[in-house]
Amino acid sequence: MRQDISHKAMSACSHGGIYSADHRLVRIDCSSSVNPLGPPAGAISAIQKNARALVPRYPDPQCSDLKKSLARYVDVEPDCISVGNGAVEIVYWFAQAFAGKQVVIPAPTFCEYELASRKAGARVTFVPLLDFELASDLIIEKAAGADALFLCNPNNPTGILSTPQVKRIIEEVGSRTKILLDECFVELVDDPGRNSMIRLAGEHDNLVILRSLTKSFGLAGLRVGYSICNPALSKRLAASTIPWNVNGLAQAAGVAALADKNYLERARSLIKKERRFLHDRIRRTKMFRPCKSDANFFMIRLSDRNSTEFRDLLLKRTGILVRDCSTFTGMGSQHIRVAVKTHRENVLLVKALESFDRDD
Repeated sequence: MRQDISHKAMSACSHGGIYSADHRLVRIDCSSSVNPLGPPAGAISAIQKNARALVPRYPDPQCSDLKKSLARYVDVEPDCISVGNGAVEIVYWFAQAFAGKQVVIPAPTFCEYELASRKAGARVTFVPLLDFELASDLIIEKAAGADALFLCNPNNPTGILSTPQVKRIIEEVGSRTKILLDECFVELVDDPGRNSMIRLAGEHDNLVILRSLTKSFGLAGLRVGYSICNPALSKRLAASTIPWNVNGLAQAAGVAALADKNYLERARSLIKKERRFLHDRIRRTKMFRPCKSDANFFMIRLSDRNSTEFRDLLLKRTGILVRDCSTFTGMGSQHIRVAVKTHRENVLLVKALESFDRDD
């Protein structure tokens, strides 16, 4: 079935995180889908070691060392990389540079694509997901003649990979239409190499791949995002960059994080195991139905409960914060989203949900 997207577009973008609710009540934040391992130890050490030197100094406006590290990490040339103050800054660069008059966005997905496009003056055409998967035929049809197209793989909030559909869309959408492919969660799926489209970035003049150290390396508070595309496109994309947009400590931490070669492998192993644990336990309840996901988060369908009311009640009763999905364009009020965290935290989440099941 197709999700309903007939309601009016949001006037503001809602996100998870402890400040999306009364942060004083939050004991465990399951609303933010950040690497459950936390930041690599090397990143914290880099901040501690370099703070005295870097804090009083203006940061490198070109992010030269970080760009070189990112280029080695994804195996491209440094001039294919642009670095932003979080991935969301690059979303706004992309919209300002390429949104033009008409933008196509599948729904539900990350809300900042819509807000950035509207801020750039573009009209937004939503293409509803089909059973929470990309409707590639309809996207290709609607993207004909459009200025820009946003895609997210795995998608947020569904957590579902649509790699074959994404590849087909990239291949068939005309080169006039610029494509932003958000891969901010792809490094935390079971097989990121097979599901990433970075290898296509050099082959297509209209493709921008978006990545983030926020999600993959647990650096949410430092705000480091980056994009990969051909050098000409990268230059246009970053034309509106403000000076010193990425602070010096964030740059140093990013370089150190990328140097930890085993960190992401450990994270993926943990996520795979704990996602299965959460699904198996939650599936036994009467009130909650976990949805399929390939990512480090997944949606849960609620039985006879409003998602906003349930989020608030769960937080008040247990100190656990989940993501209310009703604020995503195209979603109703029957789903919450939870992040896969450490086993101890996941056990507490399961017990909290089970307590509601007993009370029903």
